Amino acid sequence: MTASGGCLNFDGAADGPWSVPIATIGGLPIAAIDRTKSAQLMIDVALARRGTRQPPVIISSANGQVVSMCARQPHIRDLFLNTDLIHADGMPLVFVSRLFGKTRLPERVCTTDLFHDVAGLALQRGARFFFLGATKSAVDAATQRVRALYPDLDIVGRSCGYLRREGDEERIIDTINNARPDVLWLGLGVSNEQSFAVRNRGRLTGVGLIKTSGGLFDFLSGKKARAPAWMQNAGLEWAYRMYLEPRRLSGRYLKTNPHALFLLLTRSGLTDMSKLNAMIEE
Repeated sequence: MTASGGCLNFDGAADGPWSVPIATIGGLPIAAIDRTKSAQLMIDVALARRGTRQPPVIISSANGQVVSMCARQPHIRDLFLNTDLIHADGMPLVFVSRLFGKTRLPERVCTTDLFHDVAGLALQRGARFFFLGATKSAVDAATQRVRALYPDLDIVGRSCGYLRREGDEERIIDTINNARPDVLWLGLGVSNEQSFAVRNRGRLTGVGLIKTSGGLFDFLSGKKARAPAWMQNAGLEWAYRMYLEPRRLSGRYLKTNPHALFLLLTRSGLTDMSKLNAMIEE
């Protein structure tokens, strides 16, 4: 992957080379790409690395919480900047790009939805998956459900994401490399998954691409429910999640949402601050 002229460039196996425009949203470089093209890019770039022993491409995602965390904690921002591409996994980022940005984001690229786009293409092109993250019961249930949806999908391995004992990380890296997945779906939560991916990029030579995935396996397994479509489209999925888990999430969102809104309005590549000031005065 290389960056030039406000674009990210990737080599692909069949559809590449790829050039993806980026937009500065909330202080982060966000890819201006839709789900369909994201899925095509992921499979094409992953297959281009098969058997080469090159370090995997790392694709991550940002929402309002991530924007806030990156502004407050420079080491987390550095982790995201050391990935190769950042998706907009939050409608507020899309809305702000359309209001203020030179480069507009075409849509939200939610990992839970993107997974199914990528799985469909993986079936067509023979790409292999590995799942790492969540609890053992959740990742097992997610794997079972995915196999029911896509019987011919090549899932070469899975493991829970609790790597607490000495030697666990080394063992799982060996397991993943031996399985040689084209795509590693990594669901350890922000910022653990970004740290794992960046820290071990040079060791995961059997992997083509890493997609950090947050709570993907909890959603795939059915353990957690998605918000209604209208709430997702309105950028209110966080409110639905807070309704389901008020004790765990209320404090987080009350802290990060106002900060994220401030950052989205002030660090999103505005070409003319008078436009924002006029809106505030109205």
